[in-house]
Amino acid sequence: MSMLRRVVFSFQLPATFNLPKSQLQLYGEGVYCVGEDYLSRCAKGKDAVERFTAVVAWSISTTRPPIFGFAPYNPVLGETHHVSSGSLHILLEQVSHRPPVSALHATDDSGDVELVWCQNPIPKFHGTSVEATVKGKRHVRLLKFNENYEIDCPNLLIRLLPAPSVEWSGTVRIVCKQSGLEAEVCYYRSHTFLGLGGDPRCVKGKIFSSRSRETICEIDGHWDRTVSSKDARSGKVSVLYDARTAISDLKTPVVRNQEGLSPSESAVFWGEVSDAILKKDWERSRQAKRRVEDTARRLDKERNDKGEVWIPKHFSLSQDKHGNWECWPLEKSVPPAPIIVPS
Repeated sequence: MSMLRRVVFSFQLPATFNLPKSQLQLYGEGVYCVGEDYLSRCAKGKDAVERFTAVVAWSISTTRPPIFGFAPYNPVLGETHHVSSGSLHILLEQVSHRPPVSALHATDDSGDVELVWCQNPIPKFHGTSVEATVKGKRHVRLLKFNENYEIDCPNLLIRLLPAPSVEWSGTVRIVCKQSGLEAEVCYYRSHTFLGLGGDPRCVKGKIFSSRSRETICEIDGHWDRTVSSKDARSGKVSVLYDARTAISDLKTPVVRNQEGLSPSESAVFWGEVSDAILKKDWERSRQAKRRVEDTARRLDKERNDKGEVWIPKHFSLSQDKHGNWECWPLEKSVPPAPIIVPS
C-alpha cells in the first residue's frame, strides 16, 4: 500500500465536513430508504427476463446523489447497523478497518429475497481527480427460483479540476448464471466542452444472453430521473426505473426498541457526534468525534500488542489470491431490528 493511500485511509475529516451518519448507514439506506419498493418486484417476475430486468432496475435504485465536500464517518472496526423496513431486515458490519471492508446481509420474512454484500473502496489518483473503485460483489438471491445475481458497484469519481464535482462512473456488470443473462450498465457524464458542463448522471447499457451475446433490451436514461428500456425485437420502449417514485418521500428510521440497540450500532456509536452536528455545535462535535476515533485507535493498538486478530461477529471473512475480499453471513436470516423505517 502506497504512502499516499495510507494517508487517505487514515485521514479524518473535521466534523464540519461530515454528514451526520456513518458510511455503514449510507450503504444501508440504499436498501431500506426507498419510496417505491423495487426489491420486492424482483421475486415477482413471471419469467427469467422479467426478474432480471427487475434486478437491474433495483440496482439502479441503490444509486443516490453524492454531495461534494461532505463525507460520512469512517466506520469503526466492529461497528454494526441493524434496521427493519417492513418485512425486510438489514444488518451491516464493518468487518475490516485496514483495508476498509463492509458487509451487508438482508432477508425478508417471506423468504423470497436475500442480499449479501461485501464492499471495499480503493482510491485511485489521476492528478486532477480521485476515483474510488468499489471492489466486491453485491449478491441478490431469489430463493424460490434458485437464482443468484452478482452485481458490481459504480465507482465514485471526485473531480477537482477544472470544476469541483462528485459523480458515479464506470460500468456495472450484472450476471445471473442460472438464467444465462447478463447486463452492462455504464454510468457516465454526457459530452463536455474542455471538461466543463455535461450531465454527470447518465446511464446507458443493455441486457443480453451470456451464451449467444444477443441483445434482449437496451437501457438509456438518467439515474436521478427516469431510465427506459427498449425491447431489441419489438422496439417497444417502457420505463425501467423512475427516481421520482423510488427515492422521493423517504422516511427517516426511528428507534422502536431502545433497549435492543447494540453498543456497536452506528446510531449509538456516533450518536453524540451526529446530535452535535445537527445542532451545529461544532466544538462538541469535534470533541465527540475525537473520542470515538481515539478509542478505536487505542483498542486497535491493544489488539496489535497482544497479537490478537479481529474476528467479525456476524460474518466470516476471507481474501483470495488476487486480494479480493469475500463475506458470508453466519446466520441464515436477519432478525427484526430495534430501528425501523416507518411505513
